[in-house]
Amino acid sequence: MIGSLFYEFGPWNWMVLGLILLVLEIIVPGVFMLWIGIAALLIGTLSLQLWGSGFWTWQVQVVVFLALSLASAYVGTRIVRSRNGETDQPLLNRRGDQMIGRTAILSEPIREGRGRIQLGDTLWRVSGPDLPVGARVRVTGASETDLELTVEPVEPVE
Repeated sequence: MIGSLFYEFGPWNWMVLGLILLVLEIIVPGVFMLWIGIAALLIGTLSLQLWGSGFWTWQVQVVVFLALSLASAYVGTRIVRSRNGETDQPLLNRRGDQMIGRTAILSEPIREGRGRIQLGDTLWRVSGPDLPVGARVRVTGASETDLELTVEPVEPVE
């Protein structure tokens, strides 16, 4: 059945598949179907050239399509990664790192190394030396997950 479908549509089945995948990439972006769609278009172009050959069976076409899909996905990820270089806002999605250097007053005391401060409209968990409520602190670091800030006292505590 699959073989008869391939022969009925000829090399155009790969072109149609490639175009469908490219349209799906536009509708549901994820930069994944793009590379498979490109592979399908390449197989369609190759099929136009090799359609009369005896060795260009549907099984060979599928195997070459799978290999080209893997190769184009690999090349595509390399291209995308190389473009993820410098940005004008390196801290955009790293809220904790944006807070480094700011000063605040403790909303809750730091006891056993843990407390809370308010910066803007957010109440942050902090770690640092034990300090009372109202102590002025400076943010010196942020955890990898932005769940906790590291602080140190700004002025000596009495």
